[in-house]
Amino acid sequence: MRENTVTIRRPDDWHLHLRDGALLRAVTPCSSFLFGRVMIMPNLVPPVTTVEKALAYRERVLQAAVKSNPQFQPLMGIYLTDNTTVEEIDRVAVSPEVAAVKLYPAGATTNSAGGVTRITKVMPVLERMALKNIPLMVHGEVVDADIDIFDREAVFIDRVLEPLRKRLPQLRIVLEHVTTKQGVDFVREQTATMAATITMHHLVINRNALLVGGIKPHNYCLPVAKREEHRLALVQAATGGDPHFFFGSDSAPHLRAAKESACGCAGCFTAGCALLYLAEVFYQADALEKLEGFVSRYGASFYGVSENTENISLCRSEEADNSDLPAGDILSEEGIITAFATPDVPLRWNYTI
Repeated sequence: MRENTVTIRRPDDWHLHLRDGALLRAVTPCSSFLFGRVMIMPNLVPPVTTVEKALAYRERVLQAAVKSNPQFQPLMGIYLTDNTTVEEIDRVAVSPEVAAVKLYPAGATTNSAGGVTRITKVMPVLERMALKNIPLMVHGEVVDADIDIFDREAVFIDRVLEPLRKRLPQLRIVLEHVTTKQGVDFVREQTATMAATITMHHLVINRNALLVGGIKPHNYCLPVAKREEHRLALVQAATGGDPHFFFGSDSAPHLRAAKESACGCAGCFTAGCALLYLAEVFYQADALEKLEGFVSRYGASFYGVSENTENISLCRSEEADNSDLPAGDILSEEGIITAFATPDVPLRWNYTI
């Protein structure tokens, strides 16, 4: 009989969007009460392109955070552009609060218009990052108009990531929010300088959850959810105890009006429920004992930081009640931020800290 309780070290979230202003103030407590460290994405408007801007943003995050979790530590990434200098990379190297650099292919996702247009344009910066042991977080999709949106991750691996690994094998790279079997297989075959984050929502939904029975805008994210075979590959990677893979929520809040529109925004706001759904994924895979590695240990090891010292416990009820799922919605100063929820996965878990 499988256990219905599990105690783990306080988890980390290695890929988190907090936005800014009213949205930042509204959603930050959803993460700061639970997670030890969070890796905050820099795709604001304008983007966080320097250490100076990252540290200023970090102060705004800390002001919005709850004070009940003394272990909460926001780690910052800076936004890589064609014009990023090696001198800025040197500043990253001596700033403990700025832990990584984020590569967005220009136009790949929300607020990525200022991203990298060609990998060759930033090669001197990547070489300096390899020398300084600074991780590169990668949104792994090509943006070519002739490439189907469901194929963009696999093509990116072939065209960009594999050649980059061959050229700079010592550069530490995280393939963010991996969504395909091709991505899982590629990362699994790499050395310890390569890793991938996996989101909760890509573990529990496939593209049917976006398209069947009418378009579900709150399940729309980038990279877009793929076929069931890819979801199953992600579940195996997450629950298999492989340190190449660790948790990054990619929680991305948007106002309900921006999601439920003729051109809805990409992103699933999962911060408040991600760990609860993850527990069910690991429970169903009969791998609950491996949840701690995925959410609390492997990411810390890759980024070279100590594991959190506090523990949290999760407990499962046999009676699922999804009737309160919309309660995850948040009322901000600008309107309602709608939380991700899926009736296809029972929400049976709760936690104590």
